Amino acid sequence: MASAYLCARVPPPQGPQTRPSPFTGRTSFSFRSETPPCLLPSSTPLLSCPSPLLDGTNNGGSNRNNNNGWGWWWWNSDDWGNPEEDDYPPLPPSAALFTFLSLCYLSILPAPALARAIWEVKGGKWTRLVPDPSGADSLVVYREGDGSHKSSFLALEAWWRSSCDLVLRLLLPEGYPHSVSDDYLEYSLWRGAQGVASQISGVLSTQALLYAVGLGKGAIPTAAAVNWVLKDGIGYLSKILLSKFGRHFDVNPKGWRLFADLLENAAYGLEILTPAFPHLFVFIGAAAGAGRSASSLIQAATRSCFYAGFAVQRNFAEVIAKGEAQGMISKFLGIMLGIALANCIGSSVPLAMASFGAITGIHMFCNFKSYQSIQLRTLNPYRASLVFSEYLLSGQVPLIKEVNDEEPFFPALPSFNIKAHNGESQILSSEAKEAAAEIYHRLQLGYKLSEVVNNKEDSCALFDLFSDEGYLLAVSKGKFCVILKEGSSPQDMIKSLFHVNYLYWLERNMGFESRGIADDCSPGGRLRISLNYVQREFSHVQHDGSECGWVTDGLIARPLPNRIRPGHVATTNTS
Repeated sequence: MASAYLCARVPPPQGPQTRPSPFTGRTSFSFRSETPPCLLPSSTPLLSCPSPLLDGTNNGGSNRNNNNGWGWWWWNSDDWGNPEEDDYPPLPPSAALFTFLSLCYLSILPAPALARAIWEVKGGKWTRLVPDPSGADSLVVYREGDGSHKSSFLALEAWWRSSCDLVLRLLLPEGYPHSVSDDYLEYSLWRGAQGVASQISGVLSTQALLYAVGLGKGAIPTAAAVNWVLKDGIGYLSKILLSKFGRHFDVNPKGWRLFADLLENAAYGLEILTPAFPHLFVFIGAAAGAGRSASSLIQAATRSCFYAGFAVQRNFAEVIAKGEAQGMISKFLGIMLGIALANCIGSSVPLAMASFGAITGIHMFCNFKSYQSIQLRTLNPYRASLVFSEYLLSGQVPLIKEVNDEEPFFPALPSFNIKAHNGESQILSSEAKEAAAEIYHRLQLGYKLSEVVNNKEDSCALFDLFSDEGYLLAVSKGKFCVILKEGSSPQDMIKSLFHVNYLYWLERNMGFESRGIADDCSPGGRLRISLNYVQREFSHVQHDGSECGWVTDGLIARPLPNRIRPGHVATTNTS
């Protein structure tokens, strides 16, 4: 006996949504029902119905919902009619009547009505498909309206949609917004605005340099070229010298990027001043060139950190390519506006400086807003201390956005601390914020062992206690001194920082004070108690942090270059 199935269709959420396709192609199909849920016999042809629905099996009673925007629910009619065996209630008369009427309605319903709700999804664009009116066994794109009075409007609308789709494909990564992180769009918009302001400043400074070198007064081109090359050559040295600080850029990319923008604006300001001091052209130009070269190096280095966080689908190269395309549009608009403004200013230095001041304010504001929007998922010492302190206090891992909003741009300079946001935190407590700031300033990562231990007993106690770890930990002169072993990994460093956080809370809440390194390493000492806790709980905080989106496989830090190589240390005296 053939089996009949009851099908209930749940339409997807309203509005266009992009869903990942399990197929290799870029085009996927979703189905939306525009008719009420109905009873369908197994013989009813359904163009928009997935084939597993009509395979004659119920898969053991499971509903086979594949979570692609549809909820399908069905059962085998043979099983339904056997209440003694399955303990199902009998079908009520009203339901039987509704089933009969529904089947009668479906028998007279034309096939196109059932198949009219097929959508083609490509990227973020939804296109409705309907059966070909000519009778061919195919689907065509649905077009609204047949009247000639609507043809021009529809053509204009189609042109506008295709233009917008082209712009989005050129400027946004494929699969946006699901292929990038949530903070990507806000960052890109603010970066575009600051790029326009930066190019305007660049045009003004270039015009000022040309006036200063004398090209506006008919100077000898060769002399001008020599001065220009000399200015740039001296400036390039700063990029070479600054490259040694590359690891700092990884640890605090937002602060360094903001510093680079300040340096770039200072360089533009110096260049605009050159017409007032033409005899100092080479010196002023070299200083400005050095600032711009250093700024470009920092910007290029930190940009990679930001793009790596945006590429949630490992589409790193595409995110960079789209960022370059967005930058070209900003540069084009900025150059056009800069040329127009430069023509109005002419050779007036005071007017150029006034215009430059206004543009610089806009530029820095847009930069600040763009860095506010970035949500870094890696852990540096400050962010890790916020996460660990809150975990030790409440057992919760704080959200990525909360931690990024709380982290200052310049944590090493308390007087210049500028935080991304000053709003209320949902999880982060004030105690965790205070603890993170204090731990950050007391932490010494990669400290010298010779400056911590003064005798053989302390040294042997530390090596015995931390024999299975990649680090040693001690408190000296109020500092948390982490001594790294040779070959220690970022995983060892993040574990040592979790140890530091727990040791800090033992001091603050339990009143554990140092009694000497040897006593702290003995049973009941604070170093041994804290290490036992860390060895037991570190894997849990790593797992919980990963569940919240944090990258917990290592610490992004620039420790001091000191390392130790453990050897054979005698623990007993020989006569």
